[in-house]
Amino acid sequence: MKYRSTGRNAPPLSFGEALVQGLAPDGGLYVPERFPEIAWQAVSEASFSDVAIATLAPFFEDDPLQADLRAIVERAFDFPIPLTALANTAGTYVLELFHGPTAAFKDVGARFMAECLSRRDHERRTVLVATSGDTGSAVAAALDGKESLDVVILFPKGGVSAEQERLLTCWSNNVHAFAVQGAFDDCQRMLKQALGTPGSLGERTLTTANSINIARLLPQTVYYASAALEYHSRHGSPATFVVPTGNVGNATAALWAKRMGFPVQRIVMAANSNRPVPDYLETGEWTPRPSIPTLANAMDVGNPSNIERVFDLYASVDALRGDVSATTTDDATLREVIAHGKERYGRVFDPHTAAAVNAFEIRGLASAVLVSTAHPAKFQSVVEPILGQSIEIPEALARLHERPARVTEIPAAVEALQEALR
Repeated sequence: MKYRSTGRNAPPLSFGEALVQGLAPDGGLYVPERFPEIAWQAVSEASFSDVAIATLAPFFEDDPLQADLRAIVERAFDFPIPLTALANTAGTYVLELFHGPTAAFKDVGARFMAECLSRRDHERRTVLVATSGDTGSAVAAALDGKESLDVVILFPKGGVSAEQERLLTCWSNNVHAFAVQGAFDDCQRMLKQALGTPGSLGERTLTTANSINIARLLPQTVYYASAALEYHSRHGSPATFVVPTGNVGNATAALWAKRMGFPVQRIVMAANSNRPVPDYLETGEWTPRPSIPTLANAMDVGNPSNIERVFDLYASVDALRGDVSATTTDDATLREVIAHGKERYGRVFDPHTAAAVNAFEIRGLASAVLVSTAHPAKFQSVVEPILGQSIEIPEALARLHERPARVTEIPAAVEALQEALR
């Protein structure tokens, strides 16, 4: 299996090469040259690990990491990803992606990528991460203390919750957290500029752990494959997934699972007030714009990187509309969904899952899988005042809260980052 650039002006690479390259030299994102048709009926009753192997094995063909795939899977997916029934609904479920070490779905891709990197070679590398909240902490947790890897986290100053900032800044000496004086889109621009400009950060060998890295995105197809199989076994029909959407990586993984033939009916992209994707589906015109701060801050993205992979997958907006719809949810509605979540559904929702719940409601879906991307404890400062009660913090998060913080504030410029890393 080879991986080509969405820019279509760079040589194809193996999985391992694309892993360390991160961003293609033409500025594009790597995608598989083809999507295999998975005989999903053969694994419909299989374990999660076996579904993961069946899903991912074709993407590792002829790569040295192929021999390690089972070990990578077993170490990366070492926490439960349950599909639980949503109370007071008929056939609707919540896909709980928040049982990993940093209580967010980003743990899946981060741990998988870390296992791949640590097995590929032992060259010292610097892993760049731009984060609007959860990616940075997941990558830091996965790479914390790794001797051959440095981690550089860029997050928008004042643009993440207090709980998220604690988890971005509490790691070992190989993890460097920078509060950027700007928005997430500035962090993402700095990352792409550093990757695309040789020598921009001195002699460091760079890669990225953002979802622009193929090793972050591929493992996310696994939980869609597994959930689709479980839904199909219960209902005999394909599943519609409602996906909180910001940088579009999670939704792209769902679309890839559908392209591989797993029983996926449609994808509903649930955005907050940042609406480039809903507007594109409505008008057919792609218009990036500055991001708007919202309660669902991990989705505050005005120019999502992974939209390139969506454009690459679909020949036209009409073709995309055949598989995808999108909704927007403003902060007032997010508050309302959180406030009534326990009464209506017996659950406490974080703001991002609340966007998915609202999409489910306004679309009038009879049955769906709502993707829950983070534990509400990561958003105590948002959720607790709305509910008027405290939220129990998972033990793993509580332990991380006890660590001292280390963070440096910098302007939104690659030159400032280079100076800070000297």
